[in-house]
Amino acid sequence: MSAHDKQQVPERVGVLGGGRMGAGIAHAFLISGAAVTVVEVDDDAAQAARARIEKDIRASVERGKISGEADEWAKKLETATDASAFADRQLVIEAVPEIWDLKVESLRRAESNVGENSWLATNTSSMSVDGLAETLERPERFCGLHFFNPVPASKLVEVVVGKKTSEELQGHTQEWVAGLNKTPVTVHDAPGFASSRLGIALSLEAIRMVEEGVASPEDIDHAMTLGYKHPVGPLALTDIVGVDVRLDIAEYLESKLGSRFSPPQLMRDMVERGELGKKTGKGFYSYE
Repeated sequence: MSAHDKQQVPERVGVLGGGRMGAGIAHAFLISGAAVTVVEVDDDAAQAARARIEKDIRASVERGKISGEADEWAKKLETATDASAFADRQLVIEAVPEIWDLKVESLRRAESNVGENSWLATNTSSMSVDGLAETLERPERFCGLHFFNPVPASKLVEVVVGKKTSEELQGHTQEWVAGLNKTPVTVHDAPGFASSRLGIALSLEAIRMVEEGVASPEDIDHAMTLGYKHPVGPLALTDIVGVDVRLDIAEYLESKLGSRFSPPQLMRDMVERGELGKKTGKGFYSYE
């Protein structure tokens, strides 16, 4: 599939944060024909982001998802350490960790470095889009674009519409997500939106079952994959997302929606021990 076939995305896109999610988002836009600039905190982080994205591009070429040479696709990728690199970007997506103050600071920095006609989005999986919008100068040009991990394989993007999000931007999001060869679901801003709220509820109950000795992680996951046709069980998925990431989301949802989202002690203990899932080699499963 060529870039020309899919060019429903902006020609120039910025991504603030080049970790696993940011790199995945950058990759998705690159192979859909956009030129992408990723901004990171320092040179080492920027180089690591480039390496992640180039690895994903090579995988896409090898799997026949895109044609041509990986090096040619990578020429449309730039990395930088200053948000002034976003000056000509038509869309900038913030993809920093789920820490409120960091999100606010990052979005303000991005907004102050883009043109007045640029669009801004957050990849938050749970935080209030309206709350973040209140900190911005142009809230009507802001929305949530919640991508799923791993971004290259996931077919879903959750579009989160805030009270001030313009109808024009809502229309653009549908085109962009289609241009990425993914499917949009649109939700109005609420704690955890639709996907995180349901996903976290299931994972927390699965963790409580492990904590109480009801069943092993393998058997709990098998119950959901074989019995309910989930592609991956809630505990394996928690390992993929990161136990720490899901703990942050659970604590946020608990603060907004009450004790039904209270994280089990086992979850806190695992984070304390550094058992965060696939990224550390151990979570509910071992990945050594």
